[in-house]
Amino acid sequence: MRVSELSRSSEVPVATIKYYLREGLLHRGETTSPNQARYDESHLRRLRLIRALVEVGGLPIAVVRDVLLAVDDPEIGLHRMLGRTMYAVTGAGDGGGGFAERAEAQVRALVDHSGWTVSDKAPALAGARSVLARMHELGHAPSEDTLRRWAEAADRIGEADLEAIGRLTGRERVAETALVATVLGDALLAALRRLAQESHSAARYPAPNQ
Repeated sequence: MRVSELSRSSEVPVATIKYYLREGLLHRGETTSPNQARYDESHLRRLRLIRALVEVGGLPIAVVRDVLLAVDDPEIGLHRMLGRTMYAVTGAGDGGGGFAERAEAQVRALVDHSGWTVSDKAPALAGARSVLARMHELGHAPSEDTLRRWAEAADRIGEADLEAIGRLTGRERVAETALVATVLGDALLAALRRLAQESHSAARYPAPNQ
C-alpha cells in the first residue's frame, strides 16, 4: 500500500507517518521509485503500537523509541521487553515525605509475603511507597489485613494478564496488548471497584424502608 493508504488504514496523518519514519520509529517501506515506497501490514501494526504508546500511554517520542528498540531486538527476552514497556508507563510518585521509610518497609514486606519477584528498580515499588506514605500522612493508611487482601487481588489480576498475553504470538502484538491492557485495564479495574463498593455498601448499610 502507498503512504496515503497506510494513513487511511491507520488513521495516522501522512505528515505524522513521515515524522515517524525520520525519527526511526517506523521502518522504511519497499522503494518502488525515487519518490514512492510500498508499505505492508507490518507498518500498519507498528503504527498502531506507536499510537498506543503515544496516545494511550502518553509517552514522549524518545521513550517510545527506547521501547520499540526493545521490541525489535530479538536478543532481548520477552520478560525484559515487557519490563521496558511497563516501566515506561508506570509513575514512581514522589519521595513519600516523612512516612517514606515506614511505607517502604510495608511495601517490601508485602512483596515478600506475596512471593513476588521484582526488580529493585521497578517504578511500581516507588509508586506504591509514595501512595502508602501519603495515606499514612493523612491518617487513613490501610490495615495490614486490607493491604494483603489488595495484594492477593492484584496477584490474581497480574496472573490473568500474563495468561492472556501468553496466548498471543509476535513480540509487537505482545507489547501492544500488554501496554493497552495495562493502561486501559487500570481504568477498567477502578470502575469495577466502584461498582463492587456500591454493591457492598448497599448490603452493609441498607436504606431504611420508607
